Order: sequence, then C-alpha cells, then structure tokens
Amino acid sequence: MSKTLHSINEPAKQQVSKARLNQQLHSTGELSGAEKTHLPPKLLSITQQPLWDLAFRPWFLAGTLSSVLSVGIWILFLHGYLPTLANSGLTPVAWHIHEMLFGFGANIAVAFLLTAAQTWTNKRSINGGALLTLTLIWLMVRVLLWSEDSRIQVLALVLQAGWWLACIGFLASMVIRAKSKRNYQFIPLLSVMMLLNLSFLIADFSGHTELALHLARTAILTFGLLVGIVGGRVIPFFTGRGADNAQVKATPILDKLLPVVTIIGIGIFFTGHFIALPFTPAVALISAGIIHLLRLWHWDPLSTRKVPLLWSLQLAYLALGLGLVALGISYHIDLVRFADALHLITVGTIGGMILAMIARVSLGHTGRPLKPHPSLNIAFALMFIGTLVRFILPLLQMPIMAWDISAICWITAFSIFIWHYTRILMSARAS
Repeated sequence: MSKTLHSINEPAKQQVSKARLNQQLHSTGELSGAEKTHLPPKLLSITQQPLWDLAFRPWFLAGTLSSVLSVGIWILFLHGYLPTLANSGLTPVAWHIHEMLFGFGANIAVAFLLTAAQTWTNKRSINGGALLTLTLIWLMVRVLLWSEDSRIQVLALVLQAGWWLACIGFLASMVIRAKSKRNYQFIPLLSVMMLLNLSFLIADFSGHTELALHLARTAILTFGLLVGIVGGRVIPFFTGRGADNAQVKATPILDKLLPVVTIIGIGIFFTGHFIALPFTPAVALISAGIIHLLRLWHWDPLSTRKVPLLWSLQLAYLALGLGLVALGISYHIDLVRFADALHLITVGTIGGMILAMIARVSLGHTGRPLKPHPSLNIAFALMFIGTLVRFILPLLQMPIMAWDISAICWITAFSIFIWHYTRILMSARAS
C-alpha cells in the first residue's frame, strides 16, 4: 500500500519541484511565479546561477578586481614600465581617473543602490539576463576605452550611456512604483554623475583634458554628497545596533543643512572653471567638511573601536570631512595641493567606504553572519594607512613614495577582499 501511495505521489512531487524552480524569491520573503522567458536553455542556466541574483554579486567582484588591475597598471606606467598606456583612447591621467571613479566607484555605488532598493521598495531588483547584459556592457567599455579609433570611442561612449540609463531607469522604476519618496533623490544624483561621466569622456576624446579633469573633480565632490546621504543613514544605524553602549544622537538640522551647503560648494567649484568668480568655493567646502565632522561626532565613533565593520565606516566618513576641509584650505595655503587633498576623499572615503560597505553587504545579503575574516581588519587598516601616506608624504616632498605605498595598500586591501569573498558572492544564499 505504501509503495502504491509513493508511486502515485511521485509525479505530484516532481510537479511541485518544477513549480518551485519557476518561482522567484522576493525581498518580502514571499515566492511568486517567475516571468516567462524565451532564453536558450544554456543561457537560462547561466542567468539562474547565484552570481546573477542581485547586482551586488557580480559588480562587487568585477569592480574590485578592476580597481586592483587599474591601480597596478597606473603605478607601472608612472615608473615607465607601461608606455602603451599613453597610446590608449584616453590620456593616461584621464584613463586612471575614469577607471577608478566611474569604472570602480560608480559601478559599486550603483550596485549597492540597486541592491538596497529591493529592501526599500519590496520590488524585485535587476537580476538574471538583464544583470548579465549590463555586466557585459560594463566589461566592453573597459576594453574599448583602450582604442585610439574614434569610431570605437563613440561606441564606448554609447555603451557607457546605455549602462547608466538602464541602471538609473531600473532604480527609478522601483522607487517610483513603490512611492518611496525618500529615495527619489538618488535619481537626479545619479543622473548628474552620468552627465559628468559622459562629458568627461567627450572632453578627453576631443583633446580637452583639463576640462575632463575639472569634470572628474566635480564628480568626486558629487560622489561625496552621495556618501553623505547614504552614510548619514547607515553609519548611525549600524553603530547604534552593533557597538556596545553606543550613544548615537540624531542630527536633523545638520542633515538638512549638509546637502544645501555641499551643492553650493559644488556649484561654485564647477562654475569657477568657466567664469571668473569673485570668490572661491573654499568657504562652502570647509563648511561642508565641518558639518560632516559634527555629524560624525554625534555618532559616537569611539564606541566602534572594537568592531572593524563599524570603525572602518567611521574612518571613511572622517576622511570625507577632513578631505573637504583640506580642499578648502588648498585655496589659501600653497603647501596643501588640491590634488593631494582630493585623494583624502578618493582613497580614504570612496575606497575606504566601499571596502567597508561591500564587506558588510556581501555577508548580510548572502545570509551569513556579519563576521568577516580577521584578515579584513588588515585590509581596512591598509586603506587608511594608504590614505594618510598619500596626503602627508607629498607635504614632505616625497610624492613618488606616496604613490607607491598608497598603491600597494590599495592593491593588497582589495585583493584580500577578492580572496575571501569570491566564493561567497558566487554561492547560493546561506539561509
């Protein structure tokens, strides 16, 4: 009798199993029927791998690997070992900036926003074939930017625009459909980043490298605004939950003042390249930096000293405040160079914040405990050693040593991440 019941129920079990394979897990934890697809079986099998479940998985890996290679190529070029970089589509300094700011920084920031948006909106974020396609577009741009052929450069520009439009469009559709008004601000912010990115490429391709550098610096300041918004949400929240006896205080007035002051500073800085203004952005930049530092003080940073996933975030935010203050000072004190002060933000804030966030997000969104491998503590420390060295040694007339040590710190730190997180990001959710 039991055998008969087993044979009768077996087809039913197979049907249930097939039904489950055709379902998608939503951010709410509920399962619903997957949309029909007409992809070839082999391609469908690829897109259903864990790697293509959410944007953070492939883009955290691709972005960090790209940054390690880009920094390595750049430092070799500076020492005369890769002269072919001078014959690529972009001028060498423009290539370095583009790959680190847009190829690495923007790619991972967008991956984070697309991943977080699933939690904010309870809408399924980009995944599967669409995510694979955008990843391939991102990879193609990295390769095409090496070409001197103007037609290929135009193709790279079009693909870069397509990548941005697809990402912004998907994010916008999620937050608008969910009426998540608090997150509408990311749409214009990313749109500005896109315009700066495309204008940067057009300027350098056209031989206007100085203009391209100005646009890149404007994009870095804009990135700082993004860090201020996101950091203002996650750092006090994580600190309050993860640090023992943390006394985190809300800063509503500072939170409202920061975007206004920052946008004024960015506006003055951007406009000053085209019009002779009677003032510099120094006051606005210093003011924005002080606001960041005051916010940080209210988040009880000392309480995080025993939690690497927290003090790394706090130090990255500290670098943003100090970086903006140093940028303002550079307008009045010749010893402090604008480019060196800017690296407090590019290395310490963008690099440091990204490393801290991806180490945390990669664990949390794959269902693993928020306990990174102990070697990540070394990686976090290296990022801030590299930041200090990159800023301080040029003040002591040792710029080459600053470049070398900072590059070694960056490469080592992100290599540690790649070593420990590749398997995690390519594996199924743990729970």
